[in-house]
Amino acid sequence: MKYAVFNDDLSLQTCLIEGVHPIPASALKIDDSLFIRLIQETDGVWRLVDGEVVKQALPATVPDYAQLVADERFRREATGVTVAGLQIETTRESAGLVYGAGLSALLDPEYRCNFKTQTGFVEIGAAQIIEIAKAVRTHVQACFDRELVLLRAIEAGEFRDDMLSEGWPNSSPREPVELQ
Repeated sequence: MKYAVFNDDLSLQTCLIEGVHPIPASALKIDDSLFIRLIQETDGVWRLVDGEVVKQALPATVPDYAQLVADERFRREATGVTVAGLQIETTRESAGLVYGAGLSALLDPEYRCNFKTQTGFVEIGAAQIIEIAKAVRTHVQACFDRELVLLRAIEAGEFRDDMLSEGWPNSSPREPVELQ
């Protein structure tokens, strides 16, 4: 004999087989064909309705658009920029290093350092370091600004899926854009 057990909300909890599982008093005896359907058909929610086991459509899931936008902003934030021909990483870690070098350049106009770009090391001075720091900050801020625009569109009910790929500071998440 086969049985179905239901939750308090009358949704299917589990299926049991007599002799294999202990059968609670609340279990509903079912035939073999329904047992097979209950364990194989996962495209709906099985419920007990007026003493009958019926499959109802899965509830519609609404995407977490705010999280999707934040994830896209984070991805776009790290796409890099090109400054005076140098390809600069803009990941959170790289940006922090750039900002630190920028602070050193502000404190000492004669400051120079070996700076690692996406294509290798270059020696740069304070003015170029500040230019790079400004470009990285401009890029990162543009990503946050785009996120805010999209969040406002979500709040206003005007967001469309295609907006997620539009309007970011880099047209492609893999190609750096020239910021001057």
